[in-house]
Order: sequence, then C-alpha cells, then structure tokens
Amino acid sequence: MSELRSSDVVVIGAGVVGAACAHFAARAGLSVTVLDRGSVAGGTTGAGEGNLLVSDKQPGPELSMALLSLRLWGELARELDDFEYEAKGGLIVARTAAEEAAMTATAAAQRACGVTAHPVPTDRLPSYEPHLARGLAGGTHYPQDSQVQPALAAAALLRTGVRLHTGVAVTGFLRGRDGRVTGVRTSRGDLTAGAVVNAAGTWSGEVAALAGVTLPVLPRRGFVLVTEPLPPIVRHKVYAAAYSADVASDDADLASSGVVEGTPAGPILIGASRERVGFDRSFPVSVLRRLAAQAIELFPILAGASVLRAYQGFRPYCPDHLPVIGRDPRVPGLLHACGHEGAGVGLAPATGLLIAQALTGDGYELDPTPFAPTRFAEVPA
Repeated sequence: MSELRSSDVVVIGAGVVGAACAHFAARAGLSVTVLDRGSVAGGTTGAGEGNLLVSDKQPGPELSMALLSLRLWGELARELDDFEYEAKGGLIVARTAAEEAAMTATAAAQRACGVTAHPVPTDRLPSYEPHLARGLAGGTHYPQDSQVQPALAAAALLRTGVRLHTGVAVTGFLRGRDGRVTGVRTSRGDLTAGAVVNAAGTWSGEVAALAGVTLPVLPRRGFVLVTEPLPPIVRHKVYAAAYSADVASDDADLASSGVVEGTPAGPILIGASRERVGFDRSFPVSVLRRLAAQAIELFPILAGASVLRAYQGFRPYCPDHLPVIGRDPRVPGLLHACGHEGAGVGLAPATGLLIAQALTGDGYELDPTPFAPTRFAEVPA
C-alpha cells in the first residue's frame, strides 16, 4: 500500500459524489487524497441505476443543480474514458386523467426553468415505446434525461490526478488549537490536509458526528431487479407518474412505483422502491414481487422475462430532500457533500464544482445557500 501523504484536500468517500469533488478540486489545481473504508463505488453509487434526471425535479435549487450537472456530464463524457453515457431521454406515463393533468402542470413549470418537456398524447405513446401498455392517459417526454454506468463514472473521475486509498477508515479529525480541522485520523495513521470533504453517502451523518456536528442523513432502502439480457425493447427511462410523488414523500413506510429502463448490455433494470428501515439488508420477497408486477403493468412483454438477480442500496436521505453542500462554519476546515438521496449520480458534477469553488473562493456557478449544512443546526442529535 502507498503511504498516506498530506494534501490540500482530503475527500472521505469514493462514491460518485466524492469522486466528483476530488475531480473538480484537482482540476482547480489542488492536491487531493480520497479515502474510503471500502472500495470505489462500494456503497450507494454501486447500487444505483446511474440516472441523470430533470424530469423528476420540481422547479427550485435541485432542478438548477440537475441542469448544471447535465451540462457537466456531457462535457465529462467527451473528456474522460467511456462510462456508458447515454442521452436516451425519459418518458413519464400517466394512468388517469388526474395524473395526466398534474404531470402537464409540472412540465409547464419545468419548461419555465429551462427543461425540455414534450407532451405525448395517448395515441402517440407507441411511437416512443412500442411495447408500452395500451390504455394509458398520456405521457411527457424529457429528451434531456440521460444515464451513465455509475461505478465506471466514479472510477473515471478518480483517474484524473487524484491519490486514492481504499480500505482506509476515517476514525476522527485532527484539529488545530483554534478548533480548525487540519486532517483526519485513519486506520492507517494520521493524514494532514488543508480541508476535509465529508462525502461519505449514507454514513455522512456518522462522519459529521466525529467532528461534533449533526447532519440528519438517514438511509432510505431501495431495490432493483435485473433481467436476463433482452433485445432493445425499452428505448427510454420509463416511469409511472406516481414515481415523482414517491421521491418527494417524507413517509418512512414502503412506497413503490414502476420504473423500467434498458442498458447497453441488454438487461432491463426495474425499480423503484423506497422505505426507511435503517440499514436492514433483508430481501422481502413481497417487495420484489411488487416491483416486478408494476414493471409488467407498464411493459406486458416483460411477463416472460427472467430476473437474474436483485440488489439493494441505501439512499442518503435528508428531511427536506436537498443535499448538504459546502463549508460547515461550525467546524472550520470541514465541508460536506452528501444527502443527495437517489439523485447523487445526477447531481455529482454540480456538487463537485460547488465544492471546488468553495475551496478556491473563485465564486459559485449557482447559489449554494439552499444546501447549507447549518440549515439543520436546530435538528436534535
């Protein structure tokens, strides 16, 4: 193993968000060391579908981040090694007239913010997805929605002038006499740094606690089914209108809605479920059956497909559904980049750019205020 050396910045977490923070900090001329107690993309990133979405975001700061990230992902796809970037577009479908009306209103508000969203009447849906179920009330096509292979994307971002150490756990923080963070204590010894970025995903609250501050980042479990390789029968990321409501819900109980998308290799990915059950790693068969049934409701042709495997992941959930990004004034020298829930892959480049701009003081691409760590200062530990 290579020796731990001091650097301008230490990033805790080698998922796609930590990788993006490291990439943009290195691109700004800073020396960067990334630490992870596991492997690259070994947490939420590796369990994700790699979605880069604007379709599921209401007008506001998260949508602004998503639009910036889409531009940055396009640039990164041209600059870095292949990570299966696909600008394949998304299609939301409504079952009822009420869902269709709500979907239309949302799309109109999104268009005012720079999103491209095309209404798709019922009789036009087969031209977008020939195998889609008949009898749906309508849809909206979002051509900007895209996808990457998340583990490959994280690895590509970490290959750009970054020192990476996996299998290294952070156990505490080094502090100066004034209380400023000056590095980290690890399972392999102390490592000094000018600043430390907490990008530890669902464990970011635990990392923050090591520094004596509270971040209410909680795990929100989800499952994905993976079918056998199939011909290209699903062209877009397709999901039921109820999906957006599930994303925005604060309910801890199980919620699921049909989400179906293809991959370049052929398997179909099927989701999406959400529930707050801590880090419970059990596999309730009832949830997997529910996801399969909802996928078949959207694409009846999938009734004959075999599911090769299912996997689970834990989204880093914040109570207001916004990530935590930026300097923590309670602990000078500590920055956070966490709490993205299911949008971490999509928002990673914008997050990395904001962190790099916070580190260099060069001015922000967009207003970081809504993501401030101190907005949770009054939340009990």
